[in-house]
Amino acid sequence: MSSDLAIEIFAVVSGLLYLYLEVKQRVWLWPVGFITSAVYVYVYFAAKFYADMGLQVYYLIISIYGWFHWRYGVGGDERKQPLLPTHTPPRLAALLIGFTGVLFVGLWLFLSRCTDSPLPMGDALTTALSITATWMLSRKLIEHWWLWVLADAVSVGLYLYKGLYPTVLLFTFYTVMAVVGYVQWRRIMIVPEKPE
Repeated sequence: MSSDLAIEIFAVVSGLLYLYLEVKQRVWLWPVGFITSAVYVYVYFAAKFYADMGLQVYYLIISIYGWFHWRYGVGGDERKQPLLPTHTPPRLAALLIGFTGVLFVGLWLFLSRCTDSPLPMGDALTTALSITATWMLSRKLIEHWWLWVLADAVSVGLYLYKGLYPTVLLFTFYTVMAVVGYVQWRRIMIVPEKPE
């Protein structure tokens, strides 16, 4: 087994653990996500998916923010009650749609003109969606799951094209689990679980 394949498989395994922790709303998803992102910086650089590589750097930063927000919230005190999922307010949703659209176009232009990215439009789309979805996750906005469904499904095609087969399996699973995650979080919104 090549070292690149072994590194990719490690990233897939840690990515699966991250997804499990996300669906279960465990704060440990953030440090696991940090590790997964650090490894995927290398994987995506080797595959020339530069926007996805940059996205992993963003994930490193948002993992620290998400960890802090889930544990301490706005006031900076240790949470006595868990942060529960909520819906995205309409005004914020409109801002996020606009931000995502502008980010997508900007990344697409940059990737197609300044890099040798093989699929600049797909790379830009998945990156823009993922940036928005991860920020929404850090705030526990339930609609982030639908952005993941779209981003993960498009990613499957991109990674098939580049022959990143372990990552194809991971993102196929991510796509399915994004629907499961939405259903799980929706149930918690209706009947909140007792803190463990």
